[in-house]
Amino acid sequence: MTNTSYKSLTPHYTWAETLEEQEAQLEENPLLQRMIASREAKANDSHRPFYHYVNPENNLNDPNGLCFWQGRWHLFYQGYPPEDPRVHWGHAISDDLIHWRDLPYAIYPDPEESCFSGSTLVDGDRVIAMYHGTQVGNMAAVSSDPLLLNWEKVTGKPVIPTLPQDGTPQEYTVFDPCIWKKGDYYYSLSCGMLPDGPGGKRVAVDFLFRSKDLATWEYLHPFAEDDRYTLVGDDGACPYFWPIGDRWILPFFSHMSGGQYLLGDYDMERDKFVVTSAGLFNFGPSTPSGVHAPSATPDGEGGVIIIHNMNPGYDTEGWNQIMSLPRRLTLGEREDEINIEPAGDIESLRGDHQHIGETVLPANQEVVLDNIQGNAMELDLEIDAQESPMVEINVLRSPNREEFTRIAFFKDRGFRIHRDLPKEGALLASGLPAVPPFGSPRPVPAMQSMLTLETSYSSTLPGALSRAPETGPVVLEDGENLQLRIFIDRSIVEIFANNRLCIAARVYPGRSDSTGISLRAQGSNATLKSLDAWQMANIHK
Repeated sequence: MTNTSYKSLTPHYTWAETLEEQEAQLEENPLLQRMIASREAKANDSHRPFYHYVNPENNLNDPNGLCFWQGRWHLFYQGYPPEDPRVHWGHAISDDLIHWRDLPYAIYPDPEESCFSGSTLVDGDRVIAMYHGTQVGNMAAVSSDPLLLNWEKVTGKPVIPTLPQDGTPQEYTVFDPCIWKKGDYYYSLSCGMLPDGPGGKRVAVDFLFRSKDLATWEYLHPFAEDDRYTLVGDDGACPYFWPIGDRWILPFFSHMSGGQYLLGDYDMERDKFVVTSAGLFNFGPSTPSGVHAPSATPDGEGGVIIIHNMNPGYDTEGWNQIMSLPRRLTLGEREDEINIEPAGDIESLRGDHQHIGETVLPANQEVVLDNIQGNAMELDLEIDAQESPMVEINVLRSPNREEFTRIAFFKDRGFRIHRDLPKEGALLASGLPAVPPFGSPRPVPAMQSMLTLETSYSSTLPGALSRAPETGPVVLEDGENLQLRIFIDRSIVEIFANNRLCIAARVYPGRSDSTGISLRAQGSNATLKSLDAWQMANIHK
């Protein structure tokens, strides 16, 4: 098969260079009109979300190239046009990271077979995209128009070929690149693995390249140093490398163990990423119904905006995956701590509001909130668990509990933590780390608490796949209450806990009356300090 056979069958347009002219062209563009019609035709699907982004037509995969350009956020993604269901870069824009507007496909295959994952870099008066072109290698493309509609591929061929042109052996693999700039050089990571783990097993590696002109790239070396966090067998797909506060973060996706990140310091003299910590974005397999790949970009204020695609767990006609809410990552108050909270103007979607003040949750009794119901809602709760070892919130609950999605908080039931150990200290004779003397202050509690999202009873539909409980750790200070922001959107539940943890999963209620909310304290009384609930608007109306 020749490269010319990779040319896309999807209509491709050349766009004007001014915003006014581009907007006029979009008004009459047949491809965009088709997308609008497709979105309208799917609007009545009971599992199609109201305020989480889902593409207008056909299927969806990884988010790509999230960036901020000329006053707008741009989200690209792996889209599959119906007339040519190979991966093209789909495209949407937003003023606030919440209300998204569809645009025509941005990057089309040729010479590559498909346009797989990659990132973007805002570079002065242009935006650079670097992505993997299947069958050929890593590609680079540039755009400078107001809406990033026109893209030109650098050299018209892969800038980092999959195989060396001279046929010599290579030290690296070519896949899923990201790009940044330091001084006079552009830098890029290409994800892969090396068989130098324990027992010759494969371990994740991101290979570092640099270039002065985007066309010719020099291979340097594996990038991460002192990574004792990723698992043997992980790969480092979909990497993004950005500053966060005075540190650097590298979010990525492992096809074995899911979305995660490395945190550390960028040694710019040696061009090495010295890893000091790590964390997870999902706490179980990415399929079915779990968090998948990231796309990330700086927010201009020391944080990083990240968005993930969410895998399906049920067949939906003509579409499958959705995007998570955008999340803002920032450095926490303690070393190596990352905070995570919803990003964008999510509050602008709030409609009908209901409030519940301080309420005792009697031990072992389910309290149903009869007047608060919905399947596209935001809940904001504060709970004092007191002596109760478990407090649960059930959402998308049918009246007789045929269907419900369970959120459970297990106070002080996680791993023991030792953040207060000195960095320099001898080991005891037993081989265990030295502990602080009795009475030394402990800056954090000795135990993690755990938050679980349980979907086993979310759906009675045949074919709806539940997943093992998604369970992640949250560390509360002494006397700190649990604070939850729960986002329910028809086929997704996404939970932020004390701005330190986010867990999410897809759900597919089959009953129209699965809209209820209830709470329950196990063993001992707990106190609901407050609850606010809002019905959320549809971003496409």
